[in-house]
Amino acid sequence: MTENEAAKEVVDAAIAIHSALGPGLLESVYEVVLAHELRKRGVTVERQKPIGIRYDGLVFDEGFRADLVVGGVVIVELKSVDALAAVHAKQLLTQLRLSGLKLGLLINFGEAHLKNGIKRLINGSLGEEISF
Repeated sequence: MTENEAAKEVVDAAIAIHSALGPGLLESVYEVVLAHELRKRGVTVERQKPIGIRYDGLVFDEGFRADLVVGGVVIVELKSVDALAAVHAKQLLTQLRLSGLKLGLLINFGEAHLKNGIKRLINGSLGEEISF
């Protein structure tokens, strides 16, 4: 599965979930439901996947935990806040850099219209918002 194929599955599933459940639930609720929806669609998903950090010739397993790693190629960071902040994008960009993955999706289920809460980030730079 390519990055773009995985991202399309994530966005499609997230929109379906947001339509069914609405905004404002806990991030953990959206995480478990999104993982379930993706698995139903035949997509591999890892929840709370630990990603180690390499520093000074050592690997530290306590680096961070990715909310979701989809298809082994996309990190998905989930939020349920009034508005995304710059720090949210920086967090995901750091996760992408440290993991070696190229594509991340930052999804804010707190938005009234989910399409306004989806950001596509590419390792090393902030990508464009996904257009519908």
